[in-house]
Amino acid sequence: MPNSLILNLVPQSPIYPQFLTGRHYHALFLTLISSVDEALGEHLHTSNADKAFTLSPLQIQRNHHSYQHKNHHTLQFSHQRPIPPGTACWWRISLLDDTLFGKLTSLWLNLNPTKHPWHLGSADLYITSILGTPQSTQPWANACGYTQLYDLASDRDRLITLSFATPVAFRQGGYDNVLPTRESIFNSLLSRWNKYSGIEFANIPIESIYPSFFKMHTEVVSNYDSKFIGCVGEMSYRVLGDVEPIAIKQINTLADFALYAGVGRKTTMGMGMTRRLSIPENHE
Repeated sequence: MPNSLILNLVPQSPIYPQFLTGRHYHALFLTLISSVDEALGEHLHTSNADKAFTLSPLQIQRNHHSYQHKNHHTLQFSHQRPIPPGTACWWRISLLDDTLFGKLTSLWLNLNPTKHPWHLGSADLYITSILGTPQSTQPWANACGYTQLYDLASDRDRLITLSFATPVAFRQGGYDNVLPTRESIFNSLLSRWNKYSGIEFANIPIESIYPSFFKMHTEVVSNYDSKFIGCVGEMSYRVLGDVEPIAIKQINTLADFALYAGVGRKTTMGMGMTRRLSIPENHE
């Protein structure tokens, strides 16, 4: 069952920009895992296989209205200044299988925000609460079983609008491609869906998906050994032609699944965060 969990955090000391990077978020997550299952934490650390989780960059809490504004679908993926102590922050963890969620259940149930700080670089962090269900003020919190995702997906809706909230890129051969083509997006989602859902999709008509609107730009993330370039923004796709309702339903399922799976490279380090936007047919 996919889970998109929001951890509300408060730093007790400044978090400096050099610790607000993908590899530090990854290390913090592995520390959380190792606190309840050391062997699993070590396995996730050493495994090169596609991992059943994604992470966001650390976000400074925004007010309710900013989430509703059309220019605020993207997230902050780099920090130039320290985050001061006492700042309300949040961090998204998505889990794609029940094994990881089950392992962490005891951690969630035994959180004591006043007694157990976690560490991001030199800063102590307290986890004050965890959100795991839909919130009007927090579009990244949700949980939905794979069967339910499929059952709820439309078999008629031919418009799909995706928000790329943190930089997205795809590996092609030995190089990165930052353009979110239909093949890159939907094959990435299809691969993760087939691996974790237990409901395999075959013969998705990706050739029937056409881009109809885009508002994107590239960004450079410099928190890796070499600079990492990806695109952020919005893109709409339409399913055109004579496509069977079951195929439309599968395509919509993958689009809804994007909230949990992300797309492209380095989703376990804050990249590729993607979610579907609800936009009326006549408002592209």
